[in-house]
Amino acid sequence: MKKPDIVFFMVDQLSAKWLEAACGGVVPLPNIERLKTLGTTFTNAITSNPLCCPARATLATGLTTRGHGVLENGYQLDPALPTFMRTLQEEGWRTGAFGKVHFHPHYRSLRPDYTPYGFDFVHNTEDSRGGEWLDWVESEHPEHYEAALATIWPSNIPEYASYGPEGRDLRSRIKEARANMKWAIPEFPLSDGGHYTLPFPEEVSQTDWITGHAERFIRETPSGQPLYAHISYVQPHSPFCAPAEYMKAVNVDRIPAPLPAEWVDEYGPAELKRRTPNMPEHWRYCRQLYFADLAHLDRQLGRILDLLAEAGRLENAYIVFLADHGEMLHDHGLRAKAEKHYDACIRIPLVVTGPGLRSGCECDELVQLEDICPTVLDISGQRFPVMPKMGRHMDEDAADIARLPGRSLLPLCRGEEVDEWREAAYCESYNNISSTNPGQWARTIRTKQFRYTFYPRGSGEQLFDLRADPDEQANLAMLPEHAGTRQELRDRLMELIVLQDYPKTRRDLFALGVH
Repeated sequence: MKKPDIVFFMVDQLSAKWLEAACGGVVPLPNIERLKTLGTTFTNAITSNPLCCPARATLATGLTTRGHGVLENGYQLDPALPTFMRTLQEEGWRTGAFGKVHFHPHYRSLRPDYTPYGFDFVHNTEDSRGGEWLDWVESEHPEHYEAALATIWPSNIPEYASYGPEGRDLRSRIKEARANMKWAIPEFPLSDGGHYTLPFPEEVSQTDWITGHAERFIRETPSGQPLYAHISYVQPHSPFCAPAEYMKAVNVDRIPAPLPAEWVDEYGPAELKRRTPNMPEHWRYCRQLYFADLAHLDRQLGRILDLLAEAGRLENAYIVFLADHGEMLHDHGLRAKAEKHYDACIRIPLVVTGPGLRSGCECDELVQLEDICPTVLDISGQRFPVMPKMGRHMDEDAADIARLPGRSLLPLCRGEEVDEWREAAYCESYNNISSTNPGQWARTIRTKQFRYTFYPRGSGEQLFDLRADPDEQANLAMLPEHAGTRQELRDRLMELIVLQDYPKTRRDLFALGVH
């Protein structure tokens, strides 16, 4: 039987909520709609940790946050841990990563080496902009180099102070480029350094650069060899910066207004009370840029789908479309992600297509990022290696010991009855990048009806009835008439917290099992 191709089309910081709004009339996304007709759309996919590094580590290893140890941005994923990419590579797949991988912290290196994780080919560009894409702009589009420098927001990354083989001081040059950039233009007078239309053509963007390398990889893979393409975009992560030509595709009259910041006048949680609600007058422009970026990304998906068809690979290809986490986008007066466990933050888009799977279907079962790795292993007919056996301290055979916390999604994609599927999803946060406060260590259980979140150190609780209150405006946590529901969810949350260490982590594990 011919081994299938596997393609990940991954975007950064896209909520299922905003994708649903886009498809509901805000902006045409014909290729995403096309993909949905080919496979199964999961409407209740929950990120396990709504930050880039932890979510992507879970994606690759199938482990929980505590299992792989990447608690928050700033940690590096241990390449000694098994990844599905390396398993595919060892079994004959040609593997390539294009764009944002983010298994390494940005502040460690602008040129990370991702080959130890199981990639044969890597063309990497991430939020920091530095490295291969920036060097390509300087070489191939020097007329746009200053504008590219102006889009670099984390100029305090140490490597910018001594950049490249020559040790150039790009940090000062970046600051100068940003100071001199005229973000606001007559057509888009609300632009500034935090949200703007790209100051260079679409074909110079990171997005198009990523797609171009992925296309080359697909074309150059021998027809008889299976491929795994990890195509991962920086957008629509902030700063929101769509190409100007996509702005007109957005129906600004259909852009939903931000949900009110309900937590301002309630008793908690204290972690949100420390914030100032962020509801700028130009919220509609921010959202227009975000939705315009989705149209740009949709075009990239069309390029990949068309190429797979042209290369004769589409019929035998499994395609996974997903995001790592969401974006608040001013809902509840909040931006970004992390410990703000509202729907826009933790529910992500997920579409799975492939041979033998149902087409044009929706599944409302609760799924998590932990399910992606076992799904890929199931697609490829692989399993992570059995851990070595030693000692006689166990009655179980090592082959029967659970290896991953998640489960393959393929049975759901085939429409099969699945026994004992989870009835609740779990999401957790540690610190955001600018804090060391454990009050932000939010722990959440989400069922189809409720979302309950606990913030430690007296920082508060949230309980929302998602059926009666899908906009999460009425916190029921301390109302006497909901005490029973609160206690039941607290008990279930406690069990999920404990089970984050099951199966036992493979970190530093020499052996487990019996003779």
